[in-house]
Amino acid sequence: MSPSAGSRPVVVGVLALQGDVREHLAVLTALGADAVPVRRPAELAAVDGLVLPGGESTTMAKLAVRTGLLEPLREAVRGGLPVYGTCAGLVLLADRLLDAPPDQPTIGGLDVTVRRNAFGRQAESFESRVPLAGVPGGPLSAVFIRAPWVEEAGPQVEVLGRVEGGPADGRIVAVRQGDVVATSFHPELTGDTRVHEMFVGIVRRAVGGAVAVPSGAGAGAPDPGGAL
Repeated sequence: MSPSAGSRPVVVGVLALQGDVREHLAVLTALGADAVPVRRPAELAAVDGLVLPGGESTTMAKLAVRTGLLEPLREAVRGGLPVYGTCAGLVLLADRLLDAPPDQPTIGGLDVTVRRNAFGRQAESFESRVPLAGVPGGPLSAVFIRAPWVEEAGPQVEVLGRVEGGPADGRIVAVRQGDVVATSFHPELTGDTRVHEMFVGIVRRAVGGAVAVPSGAGAGAPDPGGAL
């Protein structure tokens, strides 16, 4: 990060190995960020924040290994790089996986156990209204496509959102740990930019050297998550 980072638009990368990359780039650009695709370690080193898009988590993990990105991604997250993962991105950020190939690597960074394809196959994709802590304006219209959910969240993880109603009532679908945020759903597909706005704000605070305030601060104690 350059010394003049605070005087320029924040640079937010989108991991561009596979998945819905263009949609995230478009939303981030509309919000005033300098949005760039990330395919190589040198490109990763130049960003202030990173989005891990939806797609095929197994394919993304294999390509990250093949391109030499996996270890730099892990180091970046451990080093405090703000990261937002959607759907497959949530899987990649999980410290633990269920219903995954035993050799599937993850980037890690979220003390959560994630169940892959928890909501069923693509034919069972659906849309629901999900309230999100720290995001004003009422519930979001959340699109779930072969989506995971968080089976268990560690004590340092803030639960931002849960499904309300239906057979998946109460399931965790949005979490935050420090400057790492993840959702089971795809806000880049709905035209609602509020989750991206929240993440760009996290990146801007990180660039400015401010301590990121948990999104639930001032609204009562964070939801501790836990097994469902």
